[in-house]
Amino acid sequence: MNTRQRLAAAVAATVVATAAGMSAAPAAWAAASVSVATGDGDGRVSADTATAVTVSGSGFQAIPGGFGGIYVLIGWVDDPAGGSWAPSVGGVVGEDYRYIPDVEAADNNGFQRFIAFAGSQTESSANGVLAADGSWSIDMVVPGAVFESRDRDGNVTAVDCRELTCGIITIGAHGVKNANNETFTPLDFSAAAEAPAAESADAAPAGGAVAGAVRVGLASQTVDAGTSIVFTGQGFTPGEQVVASLDGGLAAVGPLTAGSQGEVAAALPVPRDIRDGTHLVTLRGAGSGAVAEAEVTVSGGTVADAAAATSSGQTPPWAWVVLLVSLTASVLLIIASLITAIVRARARRRARRATETASAPPASDGGVETRPRAVTAPAGAVR
Repeated sequence: MNTRQRLAAAVAATVVATAAGMSAAPAAWAAASVSVATGDGDGRVSADTATAVTVSGSGFQAIPGGFGGIYVLIGWVDDPAGGSWAPSVGGVVGEDYRYIPDVEAADNNGFQRFIAFAGSQTESSANGVLAADGSWSIDMVVPGAVFESRDRDGNVTAVDCRELTCGIITIGAHGVKNANNETFTPLDFSAAAEAPAAESADAAPAGGAVAGAVRVGLASQTVDAGTSIVFTGQGFTPGEQVVASLDGGLAAVGPLTAGSQGEVAAALPVPRDIRDGTHLVTLRGAGSGAVAEAEVTVSGGTVADAAAATSSGQTPPWAWVVLLVSLTASVLLIIASLITAIVRARARRRARRATETASAPPASDGGVETRPRAVTAPAGAVR
């Protein structure tokens, strides 16, 4: 082998080794991971009430200006260790994984978040933007250990995270399947669920809830109009239908199916056209008749003044304006009618006088006969 052949062989070996090294080296986003932090710092979430958490990710694949992004969900997967649930390998929602539904908006309930790629067309509607190094961080709300999920056919299934493995799910957004951004991070519900379970075992007989033991918990005591009230309920009869309402029907959600421990959880929409102030959230069990209530303060309503005036028994200002305008219009109409009647009456009198004058005989001279004057002939005229 001459020098030229040795040089060519060395170059070829270098190229092959470099290519092999590139294929063997993991990509920067291959180690995508997620962490969950709570207010008390222990990372555990409540099984009975809503828990605010901060979810952070690192090592995700960032595609500047790319379509899609990342959905951050709270739910269950059937294979948390193996990863066969993932959409990139054929996982189907409702069969291989389920999540808590939420509206796809920046101001939703916090059960679902959308992380956009930097510079994408959907960046303005996202809850966060994926940094160039593949990191992100957002706030979410875990409503409790029990939730209801829908499959592609709209069928509802209850999921109890005390019996199944639930956690934070990340998948590609807007139908984009990207294995590099698919992760599952389990959540710990066990510590928060033990105390209520022991209490219910002592207080409640098997098969149902004790009358008067039902209760409702709110994620926040104050909400803005146009958002939602995240709530949980406990103490209902397992399996019974529960309906949640705001002010007796201003808004409602349900029926919700109570879990094995008599619990429910959902989000109650708050209308925009609502008065500011205190409102009542009511949970009512269809079978047991049990009722749980809690007060919530709403701000930012669009009809605060009118609703407050109506609820206090006072006539709203706009009603007085309408009444005044109606009275003014009535008075003007009466005056116009009177003027028209007067004008027409005068016109009729004038017409009658003109008719009488035209039909009267000519006036006489008082009976004095008028004779012609004698004509005196001039002097010298022949008679």
